[in-house]
Amino acid sequence: MTETYSKSRQQAETAFGSLQTEFFAKNNAAEELESVAQARDAKTVRLREARLAKEQADRMSATSALLAKRSKAS
Repeated sequence: MTETYSKSRQQAETAFGSLQTEFFAKNNAAEELESVAQARDAKTVRLREARLAKEQADRMSATSALLAKRSKAS
């Protein structure tokens, strides 16, 4: 059952189809940007945690070295 539409109806269907395609393309682009932002935020958190852990380890090492130096000096 193939229906034949008037020329104006066919043009309207074509215009709507292209408009709908643009809408979905913009929606996909927005989702992609959100995905990139989430990945960036996760990486930032991971790097921050690694940096804080390293800083804490460095402080502990420096404290240990200072205590060892003081005990040798006594």
